[in-house]
Order: sequence, then structure tokens, then C-alpha cells
Amino acid sequence: MWRSNYPIFAHLKNQAVKGRQVIFIILLIIFADQALKFYIKLHFYAGEEHRILGSWFRLHFVENEGMAWGWKFGGGFGKIALTLFRLVAVIWGSFLLRDFIRKHYHKGFIICAALIYAGALGNLIDSLFYGLIFDQSNPFSQNIAHLFPKGGGYAGVLHGKVVDMLYFPVITNAHYPAWMPFFGGDDFEFFRPVFNIADAAISTGVIVILIFQNRFFKKHVVERTHTVETDSLVNDRTQIF
Repeated sequence: MWRSNYPIFAHLKNQAVKGRQVIFIILLIIFADQALKFYIKLHFYAGEEHRILGSWFRLHFVENEGMAWGWKFGGGFGKIALTLFRLVAVIWGSFLLRDFIRKHYHKGFIICAALIYAGALGNLIDSLFYGLIFDQSNPFSQNIAHLFPKGGGYAGVLHGKVVDMLYFPVITNAHYPAWMPFFGGDDFEFFRPVFNIADAAISTGVIVILIFQNRFFKKHVVERTHTVETDSLVNDRTQIF
């Protein structure tokens, strides 16, 4: 009896292993993302910048009220809507990830989905709680924020700002060609956006899925089957005879 059921137990064990791997990836990204954000909040004032590797890798502290990569979305109401959207997306994503594992999706796809989920959760934490647990850092007074300030945080729940700090201006002091429409003669910089680890996780997951989508979603065609009663091979030749 045990031997006949062994494939079932093996299947459940493989699912458990995948689930643990996904949880580990998510927790690792969340920890790294939040640890760096806390460090920046408690050691940098808003707008402060330090060079890490030459001039092309810098820590530059900015806070944004919008989406990833500093994109904004409609003022105070837009901020609430965006935070609620992130919350719904994370809850929905929890069920999706479980479904991907249960249905044996490609391991690479599951890892990418975990990266996207972890990134969304990382930025959601900022939006939900940072306004409550930190006070405001002002670039003019150059004050550094405090954790759990006596006077309370700088905003209520759902109004927290997302902390960004990773800045890679690989190309600076360049200009668009004068003949280029709209941008001709303007300053050119690559890479301009300031982002965080959560943003990087989301972008990596999406880009890898787009690049390897054919491999991740490839359908395996079963060419040969066996009958249940006799376990004999079924094909055109045996059906004729």
C-alpha cells in the first residue's frame, strides 16, 4: 500500500520544497529591501547623496508618493488608491503563487513571480507604515528622520512615502543631438531614475518572464500513452491490429 502511494507522497514533498524556496526568496528580498530603507531613513536626510563606486553608483535618498521608479499618480487620493491597489495585488498574488506551485509551473517562472510579489510587498510596507513610524526628513533643514518619534509620524496609514536610494548615472554631462525633435539640445543622462531593491526585484521578474516566456509556458505534448488495464503501448500500429 505504501509503495503504491509513494508517488503521491513524493509529489506533496516536491510541492513543499518549492513552497519553502519561494518563501525564502520573498523573505530574503523583503529583509534586504527594508534593511537598506531603514538605514537610509535613519542616516540620510532627504536629498543627501554619497558616491559608492566612482560617480556611476551612488546612494541618493529620495521619497516618492507614487509608483516604482518615482512615477506619480494623482495627489492624495491617487496615493490612497495606489496603496489599496498594492494591497489587493499582494493578497491576490499570494493565491496566484500557491496556484503556480500547485499546478507545476516552470520553476523559473515561479521564481520570477516570487520576485514580483516580494517587490510589491516591499513597497506596500512603505506605503502602509512609514508615515506612522518615521517623522519627516526635510532637505532644507537637512534633518534625519527618527523611528517612532514622540510627536508621531509624518502621515497616516496608507499615506507613507516609498524610500528610494539606488542611483546609477552611468552617462552624465551629455546632450541629445540638436536635430532630435522635442529633446534636441537637452541634457542627457543614463541611468536617471532612483529606485530601490523592491523596484529592482519587480523589474527583474517582469523582464526575465518576457525574455523566456516561450520556455516558461511551453506546452509538453505527450506522444505516447498507455492503457490503464494492460499498460500496453497505444499507437496507430497497435490500434490497426
